[in-house]
Amino acid sequence: MAIKGVTPVLNVSDVPASLVWFESLGWKRGFTWNDGGMIEGAGDRNADGDDMTDGVWMSWWIDSVPSLDELHATAVSLGYVVTMPPTNEPWGVREFHLRHPDGHMFRVSTGLTR
Repeated sequence: MAIKGVTPVLNVSDVPASLVWFESLGWKRGFTWNDGGMIEGAGDRNADGDDMTDGVWMSWWIDSVPSLDELHATAVSLGYVVTMPPTNEPWGVREFHLRHPDGHMFRVSTGLTR
């Protein structure tokens, strides 16, 4: 299995303000998404499971759905903390959430369309 890339996902208290801040520095928005379309405001953070970490969120891109499912099975067999099982998301990826012992959260992902 080859790692295709790592993309940090930073938790912020105000998503729209953070988008403005990054864009004011010349960053280009790749995408934003929520059930209502564009992100309009900061929501309440979920106190359970995924959202309460002491580290950084990162997307860990895998080359295929079978490789992702194999990595999930390996993580489970090793007793690692998986906070979300492999799930096909409406934005076109299959992912599971894997927590590092130091609190960093990996969104292990692959595209559903190849």
